[in-house]
Amino acid sequence: MIDIKNLSLSFGEHLIFKGLNLQINSTARLGIVGPNGAGKTTLLRVITGELEPDSGVIERSRGLTVGHLPQDLAELEPVPLMQYLKDKAGISQIEAKLRNVEEKLSHSTENHEGLLAEHSRLEKRFEDSGGFAFEAMAMKVLHGLGFRKGEEEKNCQDFSGGWKMRIAMAALLLSAPDVLLLDEPTNHLDTESMEWLEGWLRTHKGAVVSVSHDTRFLENTADAIADLEHGVITLYPCSYDDYVSAKEQNRQLLAKAFSRQQTEIHRIESFIDRFRYKATKAAQVQSRIKQLEKIERIELAQGSKSVKLSIPEAPPSGREVLRVTGLAKFYDGLKVFEGVNFVIERGERVALVGVNGAGKSTLLRLLSLTELPTSGTVKHGHNVKFSYYSQESAQNINYSNTVWEEARSVSSKLNDVERRNLLGAFLFSGDEIYKPAAVLSGGEKARLALYKLMLEETNFLILDEPTNHLDVETREIVERALLKYQGTLLIVSHDRHFLDSLAERVLEIRDGKLYDYPGNYSWFLEKREQILTEAPMFQEGKSTVKPKPRKNDDNLRAYREIKKAVAKTEREISEHESEINEIDSLLCQPETLKDSKRVQELMTERFNLDTELKTLYSQWEELSIELESAK
Repeated sequence: MIDIKNLSLSFGEHLIFKGLNLQINSTARLGIVGPNGAGKTTLLRVITGELEPDSGVIERSRGLTVGHLPQDLAELEPVPLMQYLKDKAGISQIEAKLRNVEEKLSHSTENHEGLLAEHSRLEKRFEDSGGFAFEAMAMKVLHGLGFRKGEEEKNCQDFSGGWKMRIAMAALLLSAPDVLLLDEPTNHLDTESMEWLEGWLRTHKGAVVSVSHDTRFLENTADAIADLEHGVITLYPCSYDDYVSAKEQNRQLLAKAFSRQQTEIHRIESFIDRFRYKATKAAQVQSRIKQLEKIERIELAQGSKSVKLSIPEAPPSGREVLRVTGLAKFYDGLKVFEGVNFVIERGERVALVGVNGAGKSTLLRLLSLTELPTSGTVKHGHNVKFSYYSQESAQNINYSNTVWEEARSVSSKLNDVERRNLLGAFLFSGDEIYKPAAVLSGGEKARLALYKLMLEETNFLILDEPTNHLDVETREIVERALLKYQGTLLIVSHDRHFLDSLAERVLEIRDGKLYDYPGNYSWFLEKREQILTEAPMFQEGKSTVKPKPRKNDDNLRAYREIKKAVAKTEREISEHESEINEIDSLLCQPETLKDSKRVQELMTERFNLDTELKTLYSQWEELSIELESAK
């Protein structure tokens, strides 16, 4: 349907595409990935015709319809939501023509046969366009995207920015184009709406092309991945998880081929340099020079630096980090939630979930003491030192400062050189550190706020959408830092992979109440409905968890301590394995092998790590047995 051939595009001296080729067939389920700035959004704009390439061609099938959901949305028309959807689907125009013909029929005494024929034609067209079932289908889509009954009559301009994006998505899905181009479609969706969208896309009859940083979304919707980097696309005809493995294998193979080629080039160059001025070897030297010129040089992509970050930790808090009792919040008499009770203990990793508008961010503001409740209490435990990361960047950074002033505004043991090195890890380097914070993009503001978080000593982190606006690599950096963090975590996030990796307990806000699930996010999704209907200990009410007899408190506490010990050991095993892999990688590099002292140091370090790893494996086995017994 769409055939992109030899596409090239530059903005000034900045090369975006270089001889890019890509085919999109009629049933494609394609995910486009790549680092920030690689040109993913630009590629979608070229496909739609919004941008003209410098060279190359884009061939489209005759009559092809293409629908595009951009990241940034222009203002919607000031009309009721259902009317907007009808307008975008072309239903309104047919309806208006039908009404016009009916009006003429009711007043005209001539040309009745012609008007009746026109009415019949328009009615057939209306039926073929799904007009008679449109409102029912539209209500189904709106419900799936989280809209409430009655909001279909609300004016589009009265919705907030995130909901306007959902309106645009609903209009796009209902228009059912041959090709759907989606640019970060999950940015403004809660997890329930994401799952609904994934199901809808699986049944879409046309092609779906998605640019997304949400790896779970890509895994669930794409059967091929287009990796865009350094102006070219590499196509992987597989799922996202398989793509990650395949790309790493390709990288290793390319690195080995590059090393072999460099060895050969060095050998030829050495021969040329040695015999360049010997007349008896002139013919052989010329032959070697021609041989060198014919070699097609392998280029390795400039990979991002391996960044290791750790969040400085304050001394441990008391066992009870947070106690919430009878918490309620109302705005102008409108209830957000009430009767909320729960306790978070030291070392717990808790995810807070719920549909958009359920009150997650509101609850976090109450727990971080930045807002007062209508009733109830929030009590922090002994020696709790918390940090709060807000969705609203203005609460995280001072817009009147430069990036560097913000970097130095946080008390830390790091000196200025170390602070600048860490800023580089968050993609602020050179003169960029003197930019005013007010002019930063959404992603840059998020990175700066996270940078500040990495400097603060804390034992309780309250995080509201910490991965918004971050690319996959930066998300992984933050995720690794949080996995190493020994303090207590409370996280709101729409990134399901992120939640699965970090959370060991899920709190859900639903219909103004709180529900408690002692498991990771995948378990929560799988068991939520079953638990709510079958297990009485998980019913909502003033206490989200059914009270247990006092004699079991010590057993429960012991179980939790063993579970934490298992998680801690698993993190240490992962860290040791990563360090051993890094050493093995260094030992494969020719420049390392030239330094015998460095090789000896690395071998000693590897031996010590391997010894510690064996001990950790033994500890993990013993703790796992204890954990099973404790269950």
